[in-house]
Order: sequence, then C-alpha cells, then structure tokens
Amino acid sequence: MPYRNPTPTVDIIIELRDRPDRPIVLIERLNPPLGWALPGGFVDYGEAVETAAQREAAEETGLQVELVEQFHVYSAPDRDPRQHTLSVVFIATATGEPQAGDDAKHLAVFAPWQLPTNLCFDHDRILQDYLRYRHYGHRPRLSR
Repeated sequence: MPYRNPTPTVDIIIELRDRPDRPIVLIERLNPPLGWALPGGFVDYGEAVETAAQREAAEETGLQVELVEQFHVYSAPDRDPRQHTLSVVFIATATGEPQAGDDAKHLAVFAPWQLPTNLCFDHDRILQDYLRYRHYGHRPRLSR
C-alpha cells in the first residue's frame, strides 16, 4: 500500500507596517474553493517553508515580505476540501502597494475588525487565533 501523507503548504498573514492599524492583505481566489484567503500555497519539493512563504507572498501580492515569526501549524484533515494539507502559518510584514497576481482574482487590504466573512479553508480560525494573539498574547492551543 503506498503512503498517503498530508501535503505541506504555507499561509502568510501580511501586516502592512506603513499603514495605520497594520491592516492585513487577503486575496480573493480565482480557483475553487472560491472566497477570500490568506496568501499562500504549496511548498515545492526541495524548498524550505520560509522560502515558500516568501515566494507565495511575492507571487500572489507582489510584496517582498519580511517573515517575523512562525505562528502556528494547522493540520485538520478537513481544512482543505481538495486534499489533506498541513499549513505552516507565518506572520510577516511588508510595505508598499500590493497587487493581485498568480491565482488571485482580487486583492484587498482589511482592517482587523473588518475582515470578510466568506473566508476559504480554515482561514477564519487562523485569523481569529491571530487576532487573539495580537490583542491578548495568547497563542493557539495545540490540541483542537
């Protein structure tokens, strides 16, 4: 029987440090599943997750990001309806004007209190955890 393993991905919470309240960059996906999402994607074979995060951020937003910290790993088997993935989530900062690219239909910058409700994957949970961390310093629990 061949091995079946989760596919590694990265997601990047990009804070624009040159704007008030450090808004977050989200993309509206061009391909299913449709909706708003954090910039991110699959890790290429032979690629470090940090390199993948910077590459995906540049491809989807046109921004050169500075990775600030590895935030958390999300690995629920149903987090991506297409296949079992695990995502290493980074918090990053950038400056400049983001532009939609790669598989992004649109791109928008959102204040933390004005996030869209139609988020893909488990990005609603990731952003809730991130906001809790930013406001109260509480990291996500490991067992969920």
